[in-house]
Amino acid sequence: MKIGGLVKFTLIDFPGRPAAIVFTQGCNFRCRYCHNPELVYPHLFTEPVAEEEIWSFLQRRQGTLEGVVVSGGEPTLHEDLPVFMARLKAMGYATKLDTNGARPAMLKELIDQKLVDFIAMDLKAPLGKYSVITGVETNPEILRQSMDLIRTSGLEYEFRTTYDKEVLTDTDIKALEELTQHKNYRVQECLPVAKEKATLKVLHQEI
Repeated sequence: MKIGGLVKFTLIDFPGRPAAIVFTQGCNFRCRYCHNPELVYPHLFTEPVAEEEIWSFLQRRQGTLEGVVVSGGEPTLHEDLPVFMARLKAMGYATKLDTNGARPAMLKELIDQKLVDFIAMDLKAPLGKYSVITGVETNPEILRQSMDLIRTSGLEYEFRTTYDKEVLTDTDIKALEELTQHKNYRVQECLPVAKEKATLKVLHQEI
């Protein structure tokens, strides 16, 4: 995989577990509020972090960290994601995947092979309004497939929306609450990109 960065320790990104976060490069969406453009736009990519550096770090943290979050960008774009997740599991780590839900076939493979323990799927907007947020045409049925896979997986999961009040309304949020059946759904505030820039520095910290 092309890895854009690593956060060595978090207590909030993997509920109930001290974890590290691995960020992949590349995304098929172009969300207007994205706070990690360095992981989305190819012309902003830095030199990928060597996987062996990631494995060396995680080996040293066995027994201290309990989980690894694989985020992005969009991790499911990487065809070798199952291999990466399998290695995490073999090391004894619980795994969490952050995804936009655009590749249900990859989600199904991870679920069927028992390579993921927790899935968080971003819901950008009511399904008919997706292109306003993502900047690309998206098939609503693909997103529904991913939601159904996640809901019926037996895994821990979360649906979440970044509430950009410039394009989303309270009515949109209510529609998303109904779409998620009012279960395991969280709304998070959309912070200005300028304020979020400080978080980017940690992605490229020396490991």
